[in-house]
Amino acid sequence: MTDALLTVSNLSKTFDGLKAVEDFSCTIAKSKIVGLIGPNGAGKTTVFNIITGFLAADAGEIHYAGKNITRLPPYRIAHNGIVRTFQDLRLIASLPVIENILLARQKQTGENWLATFALRKKVLKEEHENRQIALDILNQVGLANKHEHLAGALSYGQQKLLTLACCLAAEADLLLLDEPVSGVHPSMIEKMLALMAQLAASGKTILFIEHNLDVVMQVSDHVIVMDAGRKIMEGRPEAVKNDPEILEAYLE
Repeated sequence: MTDALLTVSNLSKTFDGLKAVEDFSCTIAKSKIVGLIGPNGAGKTTVFNIITGFLAADAGEIHYAGKNITRLPPYRIAHNGIVRTFQDLRLIASLPVIENILLARQKQTGENWLATFALRKKVLKEEHENRQIALDILNQVGLANKHEHLAGALSYGQQKLLTLACCLAAEADLLLLDEPVSGVHPSMIEKMLALMAQLAASGKTILFIEHNLDVVMQVSDHVIVMDAGRKIMEGRPEAVKNDPEILEAYLE
């Protein structure tokens, strides 16, 4: 792929002698949707954890927008433009939906307690602007009428949309989505896929893990296949789907 936004080179990670990821490389192009598939234990989430700084690789490098981010902590990787969702969602269930969005906004002046006094007018203005941004994002994902509801009161599918909304609030260019449609109603799957396509069309780049292979083939521009910690194939969805080895192992 050309016009690379993310380049992962020769990543390896071992846990107690088990090679969770071995010599994994990939390139993610700008404004594309890339599916990462493979059986349970293939190393997909470990790759996500390394890219986003939640795990340190034993070997290999990661470059994002031309910058080496290999050993940056998660918050600095987020500041550089990469954010993610998790399988366990990690929302604050006891807070309203809009407050979850506001917490995802980065580099807020009010995060510095001194600024809340010394720059009070600026902080208040920024809070007002952030609230409007949050409402706009909730409207984009179809949750505007839920903005004052507690996050924990949403349906599971709506909570998935909220985690994506939190990613958008961070204004990142690369979104890593861990099983974005797993366990949700078919109507919500279609809504999520349409939203992912809209985001890619607007310039966002998406790398996502998903076990629903029909979904992967429907929405992806490119598919990467992992097994036992290694990349075993990548290509256009139709090429992956029609490969006899992949068909036997994953698609039947």
